[in-house]
Amino acid sequence: MKFSHSFLVQGDDIDEHEHVNNVAYLRWIQEVAVAHWRDAARPEIQKQFTWFVLRHEIDYKNRAFEGDRITASTWVGKATKIKCERFNKIKRNEEILAEARSVWCLLDTESGRPSRISDDLRQLFGMI
Repeated sequence: MKFSHSFLVQGDDIDEHEHVNNVAYLRWIQEVAVAHWRDAARPEIQKQFTWFVLRHEIDYKNRAFEGDRITASTWVGKATKIKCERFNKIKRNEEILAEARSVWCLLDTESGRPSRISDDLRQLFGMI
């Protein structure tokens, strides 16, 4: 159950080394995960729950530059009672620029406390 979106690298993404700053990759990882959630989950589920990042691991493979067309892809892997892992691949054409693994915790929006990941959510996102 992969989700992807493409965009152009903007001038604000570039650092003093004249390539994409590592913080931009982190932002893209966050943005594609949120877009995936909003695309797949019904509005009433989005109102009841939100996700909180506990951990990011990023491997930077190649550099990107202003004007590059980038595709960020994400999918969900294993889940425990309240957490799941999410994977990301950021590419320019077929060239991998970065790969990441994140751990997210499901929160109840009203209480702000961790919530059990239901079987429906597991099925919706293909969680193992």
